[in-house]
Amino acid sequence: MNRHNSGNTEIKIQNNKDLAAVCGLYCGACGIYLATREDDTERILQYAVVLNQTFDETLCDGCGAARKSLHCTKMCTFIDCKKAKSVDFCAACNEFPCQVLIEFQTKMPHRLEILESQIRMKEIGIENWLIEMKNYFSCPRCSTASSAYHLVCRKCGNTPGSKFVSQNKDLIEQYLLK
Repeated sequence: MNRHNSGNTEIKIQNNKDLAAVCGLYCGACGIYLATREDDTERILQYAVVLNQTFDETLCDGCGAARKSLHCTKMCTFIDCKKAKSVDFCAACNEFPCQVLIEFQTKMPHRLEILESQIRMKEIGIENWLIEMKNYFSCPRCSTASSAYHLVCRKCGNTPGSKFVSQNKDLIEQYLLK
């Protein structure tokens, strides 16, 4: 399915289960995913340089998609764990939350809420969670989807760029200063 050029793009993106990562991240708030979806060559190249990988290795359609960024596939242990334990998401595992997931959560601000996201997915289902996350990571003024690190909306300049940023601004700013 080509999500990028359809007439109902917004609906398909909201309901695309490929954007629900095994660990509880929302791929729709990933700068690499957004650059891939928008076919933004300049941003993809910037990510490729930072990650020391090729342009094609950087492209990503979400955790559940066939095409994932090499960066994520190299570092992610959750996809193999999911397969080994025959679960769809970490919250469906008897060991949830495991120490690996807890440590992963602490490393970067965009991971702050993955445990809560897992619980929410289980409570309301993936489709509803995806809609909530799309709204949570979109500009309250113009509804442009943004990454967890866009302090201001990348389209209209609204501050904050999303509800996630509003709630976690101090931690995001501290991380970006490193």
